[in-house]
Amino acid sequence: MAQVSLWSYVSRIAPDKFENVYGEFTKEVRSLLAEYLENQPWEYVSGSDSFCLELASTLIQSLLEELRKISRNSGAAVHLVHQNIQRISKQDPVQTVLQIKHLLEKEKSVVVNLFPRSNVSLIQKKEEMQFNVQIMKLKHKLQQVAMVQQQLRDSKANMSFHNQMHDVASLHMQWEVLVKEYFQLLESAQTQALKRIGIWKRQQQLAGNGAPFDENLIPLQERMETIFAMYQDIDRLVKDFSLMGEQVPPGLPENMNCSLRTLITSSLLVDKQPPQVLKTQSKFQASVNFLLGSRLLAGAAKMPVVRATIITEKKAQELYLTSTSETWNEGAGEIENGKSVLEIAPNSKMCGAVFKNMLLKKIKRCERKGSESVTEEKCAVLFVAEFNLNSINTTFHIQALSLPVVVIVHGNQDNNAKATILWDNAFSEVERRPFFVEEKVPWPKMCHTLNMKFVSEVGTKQELQEEHFVFLAQKIFNDNSLSDNKDRMVSWTQFNKEPLRERNFTFWQWFDGVVDLTKKCLKDYWSDRLIMGFISKQYVHNILSTQPDGTFLLRFSDSEIGGITIAHILKREDGSAQIQNIQPFTAKDLNILSLGDRVRDLKQLKYLYSNKPKDDVFGRHYSKKTSKTPDGYTPTLITLKVAGGDTANPANPQLSKEPTWPVMSSMSPPPPPLPRQPPMFLPQVEDPSTFLQNFPLAQQGHMSNVLPYPEGCDPGLQWSGQNFIPPVQPQPFAHQEIFRNINLNTNDINMIEELQTMEDALTGDFSSSHVLGPMSIAHNTEPNWME
Repeated sequence: MAQVSLWSYVSRIAPDKFENVYGEFTKEVRSLLAEYLENQPWEYVSGSDSFCLELASTLIQSLLEELRKISRNSGAAVHLVHQNIQRISKQDPVQTVLQIKHLLEKEKSVVVNLFPRSNVSLIQKKEEMQFNVQIMKLKHKLQQVAMVQQQLRDSKANMSFHNQMHDVASLHMQWEVLVKEYFQLLESAQTQALKRIGIWKRQQQLAGNGAPFDENLIPLQERMETIFAMYQDIDRLVKDFSLMGEQVPPGLPENMNCSLRTLITSSLLVDKQPPQVLKTQSKFQASVNFLLGSRLLAGAAKMPVVRATIITEKKAQELYLTSTSETWNEGAGEIENGKSVLEIAPNSKMCGAVFKNMLLKKIKRCERKGSESVTEEKCAVLFVAEFNLNSINTTFHIQALSLPVVVIVHGNQDNNAKATILWDNAFSEVERRPFFVEEKVPWPKMCHTLNMKFVSEVGTKQELQEEHFVFLAQKIFNDNSLSDNKDRMVSWTQFNKEPLRERNFTFWQWFDGVVDLTKKCLKDYWSDRLIMGFISKQYVHNILSTQPDGTFLLRFSDSEIGGITIAHILKREDGSAQIQNIQPFTAKDLNILSLGDRVRDLKQLKYLYSNKPKDDVFGRHYSKKTSKTPDGYTPTLITLKVAGGDTANPANPQLSKEPTWPVMSSMSPPPPPLPRQPPMFLPQVEDPSTFLQNFPLAQQGHMSNVLPYPEGCDPGLQWSGQNFIPPVQPQPFAHQEIFRNINLNTNDINMIEELQTMEDALTGDFSSSHVLGPMSIAHNTEPNWME
């Protein structure tokens, strides 16, 4: 991740925010020094020891040299620069350092207050500077050790001529103190470097959910190589000290070797992770990087071989606790092409191994906990290698564990496996026992994760908004009254184990379907803010009910996975109105006809909420009409039309499977109810075959699924195929038993379908909110009814 300088923020902030910040060190000079000033370790001059005094002097000399360079190209400000040069030259170096340190601290305070996100970049820059100062301290301390060691050598050489035993003992004790301080600094620098590797791994894991990630390993390699070089330097001095006949402090070599072993074994990283949802019998790739490989393996006669093995969560925990090589050969599955040789790149000096065609042939499932499914079972790919370091005659075993993977055997397990990985990536800690993750997390963290996943998968800069999170909280917590959810905890069970209310799918399955639909078909519409998306039907009703006729919006379907619906308002001449939800469009629908063309074709849609003419906002998404195709054919067009025609009928259920919302106008009373009609009964038929022969639809040779709805008919009536029927509650037929003894040919499948179609028509719902469904005829359900 690219770092942003402090000055890039300061230069954009109004000057009045920095009152009493600069003093003698004027804002003009600060602007001339720009990023140079913040890139120096002013804040680490914190004492009066030899290192701090030496560092302060070095910093001031560098500052004066920088000001002299600026004075040669500063134009009108040259006089001001010379004044600062003279003032700084006469001032105590430590005092000048403290002034600049105070100035930068105040700048950071203002910037972080106005731009909270800048704090991440500033902290990272501070951490890098802290590491560099530690290396400077180590080099300073190493010089002191070498100086005392040389004095000790000189004293011992002259001891035969002068009685200097007291000096030798004093120098020996001084050497031990300096070496102890050196190792304390070295261990601190190593701890910081390993912590930075842990942060890199955590950032790599978050990148699996869509977080930005700088995968460049060169800065980490340089850190590890620098620390390794510091070990080599002190090792030479310790061996030289021993050759002088001096006694090395007990335990010093052992402690040094133990720390060095930790450094080396922590240097193998998985820089290209295997897929975290891993399907058996599918090829996959991965690669590892050995950060100290170019230092330890350069000139090796035979490069080490890295082996890849898949292991269970239980085995990963054993390795975490014991760090032994006993379980390396005990994999939980068989991986083909799971070997690769470490190689050193001649240009970058990076050492790594690439696995190009690995294939997991099979997996041994372990015992699962409670109700855990196979898509909740986590494994990992373990990469191991060993090599011998001839200089110290020691064999090193190095290993690196991949991020958790979920192994599946069928594509229909992919969605639930992705949920397991998303949860683990989002909510695991930097240092954890494999692969522990909390079962409940704060809702704000979940919001951050969902937003990150949505933005990265879709490939848009348009993030989810606060009102979207309110709707998502209402959905996952099954509580439409929620508004403030900051203190709520969301569980894994709510996320992807329990289905949503009155649905057969989980929250994650629904959300992932929305992400997939938006990614494939709706990216540009979402980026242009044409889709309101994550809102409830009740909220749609509230905001559309006061809008002009033809106002519409786009929202993701509640009832279908991966669907988007158009909600719009239709108003009658009497002032009454109704909110309609058009049947959701899936990716399959939108691949046939784009969303923009669908909006264009529906004439009842006039204004995108709120009050935006649809052609103005959707115009660029309309398909361009051409007179000829590239091959010379006359093109055809697919046009969308709502079932029943582009009328103002507010109650055509072909529009959607979701409910419509009647809206009563405040300007006019509701229309009077239609008069009730007496129930209709079908006369008894003694000869069913005669009845069927005389039935008009049966003579057509087939049955229509939906009866025709003649244009221009009264919308308050229903069409039965022969008669208009008032919208009254249907009554049960008096004698369905009359069809019990019909003799049918068991091979006459078409006749059976006709009978079933007629039954639906005779027993179906004749209410005013639905068109007639398929017809069928009642039949006897006894086992031998067809005999």
